[in-house]
Amino acid sequence: MQISVIHPNDLGEPELDRWRKFQDADPEQDNPFLSPEFVQTVGSLRPYVRVAVVSDGSGIAGFFPFEKHRLGIGRPVGAGLTDLQGMVYAQGLEIDATRLLRASGLATWEFDHLHVGQPMFVPHHAARFPSPAIDIGDGFDAYLATLRRRSPKTHKMTRYQRGRLGREVGEVRHVAESSDGAALRELLAWKSAQYRRTGRMDRFAHPWIVELVERLHAIRTDRFAGSLSLLYAGERLIAGHFGVRTGSRLCMWFPTYDVEYARYSPGMVMHLDIARDFAATGLTLIDMGRGEKDYKEKLKTHDLEVAEGRVARLSPAAGLHWLASTPVRTLRNTVLANPFLRDKADRVLKGYARLTKT
Repeated sequence: MQISVIHPNDLGEPELDRWRKFQDADPEQDNPFLSPEFVQTVGSLRPYVRVAVVSDGSGIAGFFPFEKHRLGIGRPVGAGLTDLQGMVYAQGLEIDATRLLRASGLATWEFDHLHVGQPMFVPHHAARFPSPAIDIGDGFDAYLATLRRRSPKTHKMTRYQRGRLGREVGEVRHVAESSDGAALRELLAWKSAQYRRTGRMDRFAHPWIVELVERLHAIRTDRFAGSLSLLYAGERLIAGHFGVRTGSRLCMWFPTYDVEYARYSPGMVMHLDIARDFAATGLTLIDMGRGEKDYKEKLKTHDLEVAEGRVARLSPAAGLHWLASTPVRTLRNTVLANPFLRDKADRVLKGYARLTKT
């Protein structure tokens, strides 16, 4: 077995074709955050993105995309943004994760949204977490029937709010995939305001993330697309979502809405329209991503799983990284796992946000 490390933009068509065939062969790997289009786009903006290409006697057997930071500290591509991480590889590949790190020049590789079904990383899981999802594989009507059973109040209230929005503001319509760049910029401004209002880090204060979203938005193929969904009432843009998709799966990424219309629950209305319209295109799954959110619990049909942990070689750099990151992450997970502590932390963040505005 041989492992070589290259920049993602140095992958040729034979390598890209092999990558996509691995994804086609495994529905769990057919995720936009594992797609070469996503890795190459991030790689064009971040100089430390690399891909380890694993080859055996039959040819290329797998791809391991990663970021290599100072002292050999490794992270997933787009760390802090992505909802699924891991390798793309041929079924049956056997490789030791520590050997993979050594060949990649990494002292450690940490993950927080790892695909749990990848056996090379299973010994390195520290914890697993639910990632709510909506199954639309049997069509929207089947999903709606499931929603009525699981959460009848959610279905009833969302239908009522949609009708109210139509009566009081204007006819409600949804655009599943829009090329409107001005609307995308408006959504990013809403999302930035939401981050600041709730005391969270404003991702879109970082120009490279804005550029990433804009570049992904320009990609639209059957295999991969940056997907901009827009909800209108009359001529007014009420809510929107930017995410990424493959031919089978949509990953919810940046949903947002105009707070002026919050009383109509526009986010819930939009999510149901997204499920309806993407089910009609043949997509089978909407991944809403890891995180405890009330709307996800109401809309989901089931949970996927993602893992958190780290692979490390014996080295001073790996030890220093453990000291700097693991206690903080453990504390954060303890807070997030406890509804009382999570609510208190949320209130503190919002209070801090209000204070910094005055």
